[in-house]
Amino acid sequence: MAVIHHTTMQPTKLELLASWLPTRDWYGGREGGPAPAKAGGFRLDDPAGEVGIEFMVVTDGTEPGATAYLVPMTYRGAPLEGAEHALIGTSEHGVLGTRWIYDGAHDPVLVGELYALLRGKAVAQHQSVDDTVDPTVSVTAPAGDAPDAELVRVVDGADHTAVVLRADGAPEELTLRVRRVLRAADEDGSPDSGRVTAAWLLPDGSTARGSYVTV
Repeated sequence: MAVIHHTTMQPTKLELLASWLPTRDWYGGREGGPAPAKAGGFRLDDPAGEVGIEFMVVTDGTEPGATAYLVPMTYRGAPLEGAEHALIGTSEHGVLGTRWIYDGAHDPVLVGELYALLRGKAVAQHQSVDDTVDPTVSVTAPAGDAPDAELVRVVDGADHTAVVLRADGAPEELTLRVRRVLRAADEDGSPDSGRVTAAWLLPDGSTARGSYVTV
């Protein structure tokens, strides 16, 4: 079980995202520059207890109609070898010291636990409360067998990131589509495809709900 430390981070995650978002192909831009505001999400547990895993939603500003972005992130106590391109930044954690923060779509630990969530072998956890299941996150498992799989490649698109897996013995690859630009009631994909659906807060205080990830 991951332990959530309610302490300081310098710089904060939102400060790091303000610099990082404009470097992404799927970021739409905002007059006056990025102004990410936390708007929801959930966590997954790393069974090894080494890597923090968070699916964070931010709205770019607090004005009506602000775009909501999904940023899966991992927090590590040491650099992830070969993942320099996916580094969002480093931050000094008040309890754990230096943390290397990565775009989790490129981190095999997050990808493995996301796949486990879709297979019913992991449970979404509350974003800010220890050892608490988040019942607002719903999961539809993909049709057919779901054997173990390994990460093959990651490709950023205009509004999503394609995380490509190959399951043991499977003739075809499996693609997890991580939605980067969130849209309410967005359920792209065939009726029997898997998906993770969750909510986020809009700047006016109301709640939207849509697909975070589709298979």
